[in-house]
Amino acid sequence: MTYIHEKPDWPDFTWDRDKLSSKLSVLRYRQGELLGRMKVLGFELRTEASLHTLTEDVVKSSAIEGEKLNPDEVRSSLARHLGIETGGLIPAGRDVEAIVEMMLDATQNHHKALTSERLYAWHAALFPTGRSGMRMITVGAWRTEASGFMQVVSGPVGREIVHFQAPHAERLEKEMLRFLEWFNAEDATIDPVLKAGIAHFRFVTIHPFEDGNGRIARAIADMSLARSDGSKERYYSMSAQIEAERKDYYACLEQQQKNDLDITSWLDWFLDCLGRAIESAEGTLSSVLYKARVWEKANQQTVNERQKLVINRMLGGFKGYMNTSKYAKIAKCSNDTALRDIRDLLERGIIIQNPGGGRSTSYRLVTDEELQ
Repeated sequence: MTYIHEKPDWPDFTWDRDKLSSKLSVLRYRQGELLGRMKVLGFELRTEASLHTLTEDVVKSSAIEGEKLNPDEVRSSLARHLGIETGGLIPAGRDVEAIVEMMLDATQNHHKALTSERLYAWHAALFPTGRSGMRMITVGAWRTEASGFMQVVSGPVGREIVHFQAPHAERLEKEMLRFLEWFNAEDATIDPVLKAGIAHFRFVTIHPFEDGNGRIARAIADMSLARSDGSKERYYSMSAQIEAERKDYYACLEQQQKNDLDITSWLDWFLDCLGRAIESAEGTLSSVLYKARVWEKANQQTVNERQKLVINRMLGGFKGYMNTSKYAKIAKCSNDTALRDIRDLLERGIIIQNPGGGRSTSYRLVTDEELQ
């Protein structure tokens, strides 16, 4: 098997510009339209939308690699780093802090040059113990010859299927030097969105680290997309969409890595996936507007800290209905205090009592339709 990085002209990629141009034009229009809609919402709403998107990005990028992060921890970590006031902040573990720091560096500082030292720092942050699972790995440096052949495999021991084999370690210094020079160079002939797709594919194909290459490749793509938006705020999540299409993602990567230097098929999939990510962002925008309307109604009168905490929890994916005992547990108060708070919110139309009474009495937030 000859992989794409073993072709004589690697990494001089080609693609069918005519095939991609119309799709890219539509995508750029939708991208600009989304950014335009967000700009008129005001600072607080934009911040909420960006915080939601970044949370999705961090959680889903890790999920692609089989790592489950607590979304509440991720959101809290992001809020602290960004200086955002939000209710119910909880401590975040080092694994969460690490990928949050990497993602924020990529998107908030997208205008800065990408360097080997910066990539080393991202990698070291992802693996603070120097281990990937139970295995010791080289951290904060390119993989070495001691790590052996870097392969992507699946299947049981003894019957493994090799999906891809990365360049040998002795090539990495030269490969990454060329990659960074290309990524940092201003090239008016390549649209930044296409550059994001090319950078993603090229980095994950070089596979310069022993582990964490996928997460870092997606951070690099997000960095290029932030440059294409001209904004450090994120309102759509490519990683969340890739996670939703993970099977197709890996299949497309594998097919292209075993193909020639014409990467039209990969870029075509990347643009389609990005388009679906932008489409999904419309749902996020609706959710942000709903939250804003709830708080606009709530803030017409004073809302105490317990009520703020519970409303935020109910707006943040709370499962089931609220009742007095759940309220008391969340707000860390007595049932009597919880009931007084609930009655106040009922009178103000912020929460609605569900049919039924007695011990089964429960409450829900006012819907968007009811607010309007």
